[in-house]
Amino acid sequence: MRSTWMLALLLAVAVSAPGCKKQEAAPPPADNRPPPMPEAELRRGADACKAYVDKVCACANTVAAATERCALAKALPEAIEVARQVSMSKDSVRLDVLQAADSIRKTVAQCIEQTAQLPTLGCP
Repeated sequence: MRSTWMLALLLAVAVSAPGCKKQEAAPPPADNRPPPMPEAELRRGADACKAYVDKVCACANTVAAATERCALAKALPEAIEVARQVSMSKDSVRLDVLQAADSIRKTVAQCIEQTAQLPTLGCP
């Protein structure tokens, strides 16, 4: 009888021992965020859009067709800044960062293309 109790006790300890183990914390997720856009690229893009805003708004003083473009152009540098902040945020996931970088590049391309079209409006 005593050996039966010992066997039952050993069996109970053996079965419950794995359940008493401290659970290990799951490893943190891998940071698969793409690298940030180079600062030089961001600066060049912001400068290109600022130059476009300056030119189109200066032109709007003499060419009526440029007035609406001036009003719309003022949002472009802010769009770049918002996308830059999203891409740099620690809360942004990989897709957010990629889309923000794409948005910045498309906005900069629009600034450059619109600058090239200014002479067709009669702007210097």
